[in-house]
Amino acid sequence: MFNVAFLSLIFSIIISSSDAISQCNGPCNTWDDCDGQLICINGKCNDDPDVGTNICKYNPPTPTNTCSPSGTVNCNGIHPIYHCSPPVSSSTPAQLTFNDFSEGGDGGGPSSCDGQYHDNNERIVALSTGWFAGRSRCGKMIRITANNGRTVTAKVVDECDSTTGCDEEHAYQSPCRNNIVDGSIAVWRELGLNTDDGIVPVTWSMV
Repeated sequence: MFNVAFLSLIFSIIISSSDAISQCNGPCNTWDDCDGQLICINGKCNDDPDVGTNICKYNPPTPTNTCSPSGTVNCNGIHPIYHCSPPVSSSTPAQLTFNDFSEGGDGGGPSSCDGQYHDNNERIVALSTGWFAGRSRCGKMIRITANNGRTVTAKVVDECDSTTGCDEEHAYQSPCRNNIVDGSIAVWRELGLNTDDGIVPVTWSMV
């Protein structure tokens, strides 16, 4: 008798469990599986975007940077090489470096966009290969913002090559990282930065 009662209890628990209502992010097959105003989205109970509820306080995932190295190069040590850069947004994180765009300067050969050397009093930059985007940003203006709050606009005139280096064209320097804005001294001065720092975090966007 005891065994029959015990089995009956287990059976009733199994039946009631199968009818359980799922809460936020709980498993579901249909809307009926979800509690209250929640609906079944991709197999999980969540807020109904058409109703505008915020029961689950759902935040969509932040897009990730899928740019990965395409190899390495032995150039003043082993360095990764990139054919891509992080996604461009209204406030793209970057590293500002200093470049001499004049003839004989550390920029190496003439600028890729126009085949010319440039006066460093111009507010000009070179962008990492991915951001340079096959010369599509040549002549375009970008806005750079430093952590001190100061901003400057500058013209894209060259590529900071992330794919190769250590040759005359690149002044025998290592490949650029894939998140570089390489600015003239005029850019650094306008931002109130010291070129002796070598590299500083900034953000940038298209104007």
